[in-house]
Amino acid sequence: MTKKAENILVGISIGDLNGIGSEVVLKTFEDSRMLELCTPVIFANVKILSFVKKTFDSQSTLHGIDSIDQLITGKINVLNVWKEPVDLNFGANDAKVGEYAVKSFKAAVEALKDGKIDVLVTAPINKYNSQSEEFKFPGHTDYLAQELEGDALMLMVQEGLRVGLLTDHVPVNEVASHLTENLVRKKIETIKKTLIQDFSINKPKIAVLGLNPHAGDNGVIGKEDENILKPTIKKMFEAGTMVFGPYPADGFFGSGQYEKFDAVIAAYHDQGLVPFKTLAFGKGVNYTAGLDKIRTSPDHGTAYDIAGKGIADHSSFAEAVYLAIDIFHSRNNYAEIAKNPLKIKEKHLESKKGN
Repeated sequence: MTKKAENILVGISIGDLNGIGSEVVLKTFEDSRMLELCTPVIFANVKILSFVKKTFDSQSTLHGIDSIDQLITGKINVLNVWKEPVDLNFGANDAKVGEYAVKSFKAAVEALKDGKIDVLVTAPINKYNSQSEEFKFPGHTDYLAQELEGDALMLMVQEGLRVGLLTDHVPVNEVASHLTENLVRKKIETIKKTLIQDFSINKPKIAVLGLNPHAGDNGVIGKEDENILKPTIKKMFEAGTMVFGPYPADGFFGSGQYEKFDAVIAAYHDQGLVPFKTLAFGKGVNYTAGLDKIRTSPDHGTAYDIAGKGIADHSSFAEAVYLAIDIFHSRNNYAEIAKNPLKIKEKHLESKKGN
C-alpha cells in the first residue's frame, strides 16, 4: 500500500553539533509545507535542539519522544538518543561532540534497518573527531556499506547531473591499484540499477571518465585506461549496457558533454566532486546508491567557519530530503511494476485512451 506523503518517515542523524548541521535541519523544517511531504524524526536530544533553536531564533516546534512509537505525524519529532547534557561550542573541533554525532548516526541506521523509518538523511559529521575504537570509518558511506545490504556507491545528484565514483575515500596514490575489471563492472552495474530503480530511467546512458590525462593517450600516459577501463566498458556495452568511454576528464564537464548522459562515473573522488560542486554547490545531494535502504545527505561539510552565526544555507539539506522522498516513491513504483507489469500496462493504455 502506498503511504500518504506526510506519513513517510524521514530519519535524520544530527551530525556534528558544533557545525551547521542542526541549523540547516531546523531551517529546513521551519517551512510548514515540508511537514506535508513527510514526518521528520531527528535522532538527538530535544533539550539540546531546543537550545540550538533559541540560539538561531528558530520558529520550529519540536516534539520530544523516547521511542518512535510516540511520534506524531506532521510534527518535528526529536527522538532522545541520549539524556545527558552536551556542551556545545560552535565552530570547535571536539571529540566528545564527535561521539554524539556517531551515537545519533548509529541509532538512525538501526531504525532504518528495522523499518522504523523509511529513509535516512544525514547531517555532516567531522571525519576526524568521529573516529574511535567503536567507529573506524572514513565517512557515513563506509559504515552504511557494512550495515546494509548491497554495493554502496557515492552518487552526487543535482537535477539531471549525476556523478558517481569508482573509488571514493581512497588516497590519490592508491587509486590506480584499486582499479580492477571486477570493481569497474560492479560500479557500472550499480549505477545502471539505481538509474532504473531510483530515478525511473528505463535505458540509462552512462559515461566513464579516464584515470589518466587524456584517458591515457592509448597507453602512452599510463596503462590503466587501455588495459582495464576500455576492455571492461566494451564488454559491458556489447552485453547491452549503454556505457561509453573512457573520456578524458579535463574537458568533459566544461564542454557540456556530461549533458548527453544520465550519469557520469569518475575514477576518483576529486575528479568527480570538483566539477560537480563547481556546477551544483549549495543544491547538490550525496546519495548512497546501491543499498537496500535509502540515504541522502547535503553536499557540504560541518562548515565550522560559519557555525553558530545563523547564516548557513539550508538549500542542500532540503534538497537531500526531497531526493530521499522522490527515491522512496520511485522504488515503490518500480516494485509495483515488477510485481504486476500487466496491470501497469493496462493503466497506461487506459490513460492514453482518456487523453
